[in-house]
Amino acid sequence: MKSELMIHDLKTGRDTVVLATPDHIEAPNWTPDGSALIYNGGGLLYRLDLGGGGPVQIDTGPRVKLNNDHGVSPDGKMLAISDKTADGNSCIYTLPMAGGTPVRITQHTPSYWHGWSPDGATLTYTARRDGAFDIFTIPVGGGQETRLTRDMGHCDGPDYTPDDQWIWFNADKTGSAQLWRMHPDGSALEQMTDDDRVNWFAHPQPRGEMLVYLSYPPGTLGHPGDLDVELRLMSAAGGAPRTSVALHGGQGTINVPSWAPDGDKFAYCRYAKESA
Repeated sequence: MKSELMIHDLKTGRDTVVLATPDHIEAPNWTPDGSALIYNGGGLLYRLDLGGGGPVQIDTGPRVKLNNDHGVSPDGKMLAISDKTADGNSCIYTLPMAGGTPVRITQHTPSYWHGWSPDGATLTYTARRDGAFDIFTIPVGGGQETRLTRDMGHCDGPDYTPDDQWIWFNADKTGSAQLWRMHPDGSALEQMTDDDRVNWFAHPQPRGEMLVYLSYPPGTLGHPGDLDVELRLMSAAGGAPRTSVALHGGQGTINVPSWAPDGDKFAYCRYAKESA
């Protein structure tokens, strides 16, 4: 099988395959009620109910070129997607959880969704503006975007802590991608990892005790696929990380928030190695 949708249980350390497919699928989100996983594949969005049954496509109307930057609102009523159907550049939209016609949120492109504030009022995302990828926020209904970072190199993967005190993200300001955090207004910027790994996509646990992130081998450029990578856990206060899962993956493995609502499990995708 080309792709496997996985669940890792922190209590047992076990990894369970919940879907195996010859298709390329990416970036699972867990629904806030714990009943299903949302993922993308082939430009479309799918829901997999964990109680049984196969994947069901979610209607995204005319938006049929989705990437792996999508997620669920804290109340479970809405979805955010990133799609390039309109003009070839990724734009953020919202739509009802059950599917429907997407509403455009960002007027400037490219924009890639990554996080939803705990109160449901604000989206955070990475976007290229003035030739640089930085972190932005915008009201969930659209409007003026706010730039939070500058002169940090390539920034990506912003995600809120459950207490709304921090946004975690990755930036290569120091030469390779490391994890950083800042307050939601962009203040109190702090580097949280500093090792020889290339670290991306930090996702705070719903209980606020730790975060999971994607760690590439030293020297990796960008966030490619088809590499031997690790999913690492680190205390929410920082400190030494530990490897939770070693796998073949990378791009698509854990781009977006994928914790179970109780914080005891997280979902991810792993992939078969490509033939030489």
